[in-house]
Amino acid sequence: MNTNEAPLKPTLREWLLSDRPRSRRQARLGRLYVIWSRFTENRLAVAGLLILFGLLFVAAFADVLAPHSPVQGDLRGARLLPPGSAGYLLGTDDQGRDILSRLIYGSRLTLFVVVLVAVIAAPVGLLVGTISGYAGGFVDGVLMRITDIFLAFPKLVLALALVAALGPGIENAVLAIAVTSWPPYARIARAETMTFRNSDYISAVRLMGASPARIVTLHIMPLCLSSLIVRVTLDMAGIILTAAGLGFLGLGAQPPLPEWGAMIASGRRFILDQWWVAAMPGAAILIVSLGFNLLGDGLRDALDPREAGQ
Repeated sequence: MNTNEAPLKPTLREWLLSDRPRSRRQARLGRLYVIWSRFTENRLAVAGLLILFGLLFVAAFADVLAPHSPVQGDLRGARLLPPGSAGYLLGTDDQGRDILSRLIYGSRLTLFVVVLVAVIAAPVGLLVGTISGYAGGFVDGVLMRITDIFLAFPKLVLALALVAALGPGIENAVLAIAVTSWPPYARIARAETMTFRNSDYISAVRLMGASPARIVTLHIMPLCLSSLIVRVTLDMAGIILTAAGLGFLGLGAQPPLPEWGAMIASGRRFILDQWWVAAMPGAAILIVSLGFNLLGDGLRDALDPREAGQ
């Protein structure tokens, strides 16, 4: 036996799963690999991720995928055609517009609402929750009572009141939904912060002279992100439904924008005879909402630290 042989180089998987990482980069990549492995074991979660990728693909290439204009129709020869008609796979609406094209372009509005609400509401909730949980006392009481005021109203009712005050429109609808969406994130961030603020890790950082602002922003907020990401993903379906509800009531996106809720509202007059006018955008909302829920469930299981030891 030759004792001078060089040790075998570890494979990529062995390098990622090493219990003694040699750098922070290796440790972070290893954790991401473990999370991805647990996530892919859930087939329903993968299906939700594929639905989300499909939505992103359709929204990105709407100009190429849409066979017709989403706002111009043919009242003379293409009004209320059933699905499968020549050139109209999902039929047409009362204005002679292709429903498939309107659904494809409507995916952009759906992503616009979802992304903007998440960008506005999640950071606000994270900031309020971490400050409240770390400061405690009077600050905690004031911030949580403000949060309770927002939580006391049903989300859709409060959004309706805000949009009625601001005026109809997709931008005002996004702002109203964001204002009603941040309190649950603040509650989660506060609960997470209260479990971390007295830990040895935070005490060591405090003894090193870090200011409260630095502790909250650089040390506590990152620890709350995993729970917040899961909650945001699970709330995407509710955000889509709230936006569709505002559009259905005429307070969201205004005609001729192809917003899915507004499409259902325009098709409710023909629900008995021309069912496809309202059913097709309803099916689109159902599929996308289901995809976000499946993705959120998968992320919750994959990011759960209790799963790591099993």
